[in-house]
Parts: sequence; structure tokens; C-alpha cells
Amino acid sequence: MKKLAVAATCAALLLAAACNADALEVGYYKKSCPRVETIVRAEVKKFVYKNAGVGAGLIRLLFHDCFVELIDSFATKGLDAEDMVVLSGAHTVGRSHCSSFVPDRLAVPSDIDGGFASFLRRRCPANPTSSNDPTVNQDVVTPNAFDNQYYKNVLSHKVLFTSDAALLTSPATAKMVSDNAHIPGWWEDRFKKAFVKMAAIDVKNSYQGEIRKNCRVVNY
Repeated sequence: MKKLAVAATCAALLLAAACNADALEVGYYKKSCPRVETIVRAEVKKFVYKNAGVGAGLIRLLFHDCFVELIDSFATKGLDAEDMVVLSGAHTVGRSHCSSFVPDRLAVPSDIDGGFASFLRRRCPANPTSSNDPTVNQDVVTPNAFDNQYYKNVLSHKVLFTSDAALLTSPATAKMVSDNAHIPGWWEDRFKKAFVKMAAIDVKNSYQGEIRKNCRVVNY
């Protein structure tokens, strides 16, 4: 299943990104734990099978780890426009709280498809609060498949975020969206490369690295 494949890939990349070495290296633990990649992949598959949101959570975890200490543009982190467009495709899985898109996509005029807007309004309150803030799938067409449907949603104006819709405002990024939507395998190949590139951002080596007590936050 596609959702299992991406989770396994993410797990392997997270493991590689976390390794305490001078350079990222697949097989870094081959002496101390030769089967670690296989073990992690199997465990992640098991949990994603029970809860598809785990795959999206792993992607989100790595993304925020790469940008946790500085709020920088993609360019200052060594990522280019194509990387930005490709990595945005991760919105093909996961869910989002209504409060994250209602104010600037539903409460004001926007380019969102009318039918999709009506669909969202039936699921979201007009004024989400901390006690009333439901979640919706970011990709309502194939919510549990890690595929290029996100780009088809962008082209049809059926996306949740302003940042997603903004990909069509530039001819250059709009062409990338179209290529990712229509060329078989195009996005999948580029996502793997961009994801590895992002995983290598500001890796902490030697004594700067740490084994976290809680995967969600750095140790204090």
C-alpha cells in the first residue's frame, strides 16, 4: 500500500538524519545494530496500518525538525523553488484543523472551488474555537494514499491552504504543479530526492546530537 511505502521511507530517512556521524550514511548502525532500518521500517508499517495518520506525522516531524531553530526561507536552507513545490506535495496525506484554513479561505473571498468550499463549510464552524475545531482530510480524494493527487487538487482549486493555492500564481511553479499532476512517476521521484535533501539540513553531529526523551521536542 502506498501509505505504508511512504511511512517506511520516512522512517528510514528519519533514522539516517538522526545518526551521529560526520555525514549522513545509510548503514551507519551496521555494526551496532545491523538490522535497524529493517526493524524500524517494519514497526512503522505496523503502526501506519493501524493509523494512517502516523505517516503524515513522520513527514511533519522531519519538516519541523529541519526548521525548528530558525524561521528561514527555503532558499536560506539550500532548497530551491522546485524543492518547495515538490515537498508541498506531502499535503496529499494528513488532516488539518478548521482553524488553520477557515479564516483566509472560507471567511473571505478566495479562489477556492465553490463546491469544495460548501463541502468544508458543512464540516467546519464559521468561527472555530479551541473547544470546537474539527479536522478534515487535506486530500479528500485519496486521503490515505501518498500520491500526486495533491497537484490535481491544486489545479482544480480544491486545496485547504493559501500556500497551496499560491503555487499557481507564478508561471514557473504552476508548470511544476502541472508536471507533477500529469506525468506518471514525476513527483514521486523528485519527492524522494527533495526529502533526503531536506533531511540533511543542519544535522547535529558529534556531541551536538541527542537521543530524544520525547520525539516531538528537543531535550531540555
